[in-house]
Amino acid sequence: MLDERAGLAGKTAVILGGGDGIGRHVSLALAEAGIDLAICDNATGPLAETEQQIKAMGRKVLAMEADVLDEAAQERFYDAVTAQCDRLDIVIHMAGSVRRGFFVESTKESNARDIRYNWGYMLDSVRRAAPLIRKGGRGGSIISFTTIEAHRGAAGFATYAGAKAAATNWTKAVAVELAHEGIRMNTIAPDTTPSANPRKSLGQETLDAFAKIPPEVAAEAYKMYIPQKKSPSRDDLANAVLFLASDLSKSITGTTLHVDGGTSASAGFIDWPFGDGWLPAPLAGTMSRLFRDGPQPA
Repeated sequence: MLDERAGLAGKTAVILGGGDGIGRHVSLALAEAGIDLAICDNATGPLAETEQQIKAMGRKVLAMEADVLDEAAQERFYDAVTAQCDRLDIVIHMAGSVRRGFFVESTKESNARDIRYNWGYMLDSVRRAAPLIRKGGRGGSIISFTTIEAHRGAAGFATYAGAKAAATNWTKAVAVELAHEGIRMNTIAPDTTPSANPRKSLGQETLDAFAKIPPEVAAEAYKMYIPQKKSPSRDDLANAVLFLASDLSKSITGTTLHVDGGTSASAGFIDWPFGDGWLPAPLAGTMSRLFRDGPQPA
C-alpha cells in the first residue's frame, strides 16, 4: 500500500554527490525503490563501486566523474543526462564541503569555494534540471541537503553557514515559482551525521584531541546534546529523501525537514549531567566538576 502511494518505481533521479558516503547510501536506497539513476561525484573509485551496485539491482545508471566546483564538468554531466535519460523526476543535491576557521582568517578564494560547494552549484543544477522535469509534464521533486548551521550562528563556519542559509531561502523562493507546475523543492537539514566530511572539517589538532576521548565518554556527550540520545543514521537520512521524493509528500514544498534527533528543537539546551538537566548553561552539579580547581585562564 505504501509503495503504491509513494509512486517511486519507474522514475529517474539525478544525484549530485551520489557516489560516496551518505550520497552512495541515498543512491542505493533510491535504486532499491525502483528508481533509475544518473549520479556524479568527484570520488572516482567509490563512484564506480556505486555504479556496479546499482546495476546489480537491475536499475539503469549513468555515472560520471564530475566535481561540482567545476562548472564545465557539471554542465557536461547534465548534457549527458539530457542525451541519455528519457525522463527526469527527482533531483538531489548531496554535494557539499565544510572547513572550520574564523571568517577574518578566510580568503576571497576560500569563500568563493565554500559558496560554490554549498549553494552555487545548486543554481546551475536547477537551471538545467527544471526544464527536463517540466518536459515530462508529471511534476517532480528537487531536494537539497543543507544543515542545521543554516538556522543558527555557527561560529567557525560562517561562510558555510551563510551559503547553506542562502540555499534554504532560495529553495523557498523557487519552490513558489515552480509550484503551479507540480515541481516541488525542499531541503533536508541534518546536524551530526555518520559521515567523514564533518570530522575532516575540524582540523588535525581537534581530531587528535577527539581521538583521546574514550568512545563511551564520547557517546555520553552525544546523549547530552541530542534529545533522542543518538545521531540519525544513514538510513534515517535516506528515508527522508525517499519521503520527499515520493508522492507521499506531494503537497509539501518550500520547507525544511530537520533530520537531527531533535537538536534544532532544543536550540541550545543541553541535557547536562549530574542532575542539572535541560538548560542552556549548566548548574552547580556540572560546574563543580568542570571547575573543581577553579576557572582556567583563557
